[in-house]
Amino acid sequence: MNIPFVDLKAQYESIKSEIDSAISEVIAGSAFIGGPHVKAFERAFAEFCGVKHCIGVGNGTDALYIALKALGIGKGDEVITAANTFIATSEAITMTGARVVFVDINPVTYNIDVEKLEEKITSRTRAIVPVHLYGQPADMDPLLDIARSNNLKIVEDAAQAHGAIYRGRTVGSIGDMACFSFYPGKNLGAYGDAGAIVTDDDELALRARMTANHGRIDKYDHEMEGVNSRLDGLQAAILGVKLRHLPGWSEKRRENAYMYNKYLDGTGVVTPVEIDGVKPVYHLYVVMVKNGLRQELREYLKSKGISTGIHYPVALPNLKAYAYLNHGKDDFPEATTASQEILSLPMYPELEEEQIRYIAGAISEFVNS
Repeated sequence: MNIPFVDLKAQYESIKSEIDSAISEVIAGSAFIGGPHVKAFERAFAEFCGVKHCIGVGNGTDALYIALKALGIGKGDEVITAANTFIATSEAITMTGARVVFVDINPVTYNIDVEKLEEKITSRTRAIVPVHLYGQPADMDPLLDIARSNNLKIVEDAAQAHGAIYRGRTVGSIGDMACFSFYPGKNLGAYGDAGAIVTDDDELALRARMTANHGRIDKYDHEMEGVNSRLDGLQAAILGVKLRHLPGWSEKRRENAYMYNKYLDGTGVVTPVEIDGVKPVYHLYVVMVKNGLRQELREYLKSKGISTGIHYPVALPNLKAYAYLNHGKDDFPEATTASQEILSLPMYPELEEEQIRYIAGAISEFVNS
């Protein structure tokens, strides 16, 4: 049996007629930049997230950068984020001119460790960027308390958590602003790069929209310098189709995660843990493989036709890109340990129980061999 890590072709085949029709509409109307499809998607996604505003942009990294710029963050400021995530999060902080400050992760959830956050706050700290990693919501209530107590802003990095729920609130509606990636492999993925910023704040929404559009609202009325980062009509139309299917796809991801939990019980790998009151969306299904056996298990699964991934093989503070911060590996022990032991198994809505059972069986065979 061959099981890919993700199967975008299967997803396309399931909604082919809707997607093809949407693409044809954009081409027939020459609605490539801006236009009705972008506006319709922005309205629909704002409603989906439970906020007033959605600003479509070129990609998830741009979304983070533009949101931080809209908050006025720049040179001399510090912004706190998690040590275990993709570099786009920290990269966007540095792009503003601010200094990135890392916090170690909770070893159970792999998300930012709230108990270690306050010790990183200084007089220069302006914002916190919690990451809802793997589709598991970060623990936002204590984060909000810390932010309020220290007059800090919160920008949610929700690139992997479209539609996740935290204690009755949709991810993206909890902080001051939130940023999404629609990279093709995401739970809500475009057919190219795309992203969005969402917020309930009218002023922040206006600033973000201006920043993404050369600092303007009207064609030549530039109130400031901005950037060129736009969600195009084709991607918006595709995302609009997919958004209608997203709740069902999310439910299927959860069902698949719980099947994994059942079949992996007793195999020795550590399966994901959900904190109280959350509804994750399992962008990734990540297990922990102890005793230095991760690479051997990966190779064994590959021999069985099973593709896997590692998200992420190096904790951010340990990357060469951040050598200038002079961190040692002992500074972030949990993120470093996770980078050495986590393994991502195939996860997508189209995954069948027979495939999950086969994957779990192969893991059991390896453990008992």
